[in-house]
Amino acid sequence: MIIPDPTPLIGPSLVFLDFAGMAVFAATGALAGARLRQDLVTIAFFAAVTGVGGGTLRDLLIGAPVFWVHDWRYVAVATATAIVVWFVGGKGWRLTALLWLDAVGLAAYGVIGAAKAMAYGVPPLICIVMGALTACFGGVVRDLLAGQPSILLHREITVTAALLGATTFVALRLVDVPTMFASAIAFSAGFGLRAGALAWGWSLPAFSTGQPETPTQPS
Repeated sequence: MIIPDPTPLIGPSLVFLDFAGMAVFAATGALAGARLRQDLVTIAFFAAVTGVGGGTLRDLLIGAPVFWVHDWRYVAVATATAIVVWFVGGKGWRLTALLWLDAVGLAAYGVIGAAKAMAYGVPPLICIVMGALTACFGGVVRDLLAGQPSILLHREITVTAALLGATTFVALRLVDVPTMFASAIAFSAGFGLRAGALAWGWSLPAFSTGQPETPTQPS
């Protein structure tokens, strides 16, 4: 089978970022399976679903061929990543690795999702939405499968980081900044925001009803 070449669609720099984002998101899925002490097949399934989940939703919404169905390399990358996690995923660093890899994945897929939507002629605002969906949906599926509260429900900045990366990329491309530079700047912006949230606990203000909170009774 001939592998479709995605380079003309999104450019060589974004092809690299696409596979890198796929690998790190797959790693977060594999690490989630490892934390549940699952077998290798289940861990590989977690990796694949997490890696392709956001991109699958994006492609269905913008009317594009679902990327991993037509290019076996994506599933191969997810499987290889699961095998690596199986052999080197020591208990002491799993949670930390999952959080930081998730940060890389959010930034990378925020850019990739927006770029692919732009390549299909989607309006700029919807390109930004597609970037956020691409970046976040795989993690939502991962957390659902793992029976964990979704990372989107934490007050730490997550979706906002993906939105920042996607918005930055779309804005730069609209003023004709070359794809390589636009993707690098956008990735750095999205990752930097998420990294700050992880390192210093940044969060957006929570909704307030104006009523004092009821003190929590000791158990």
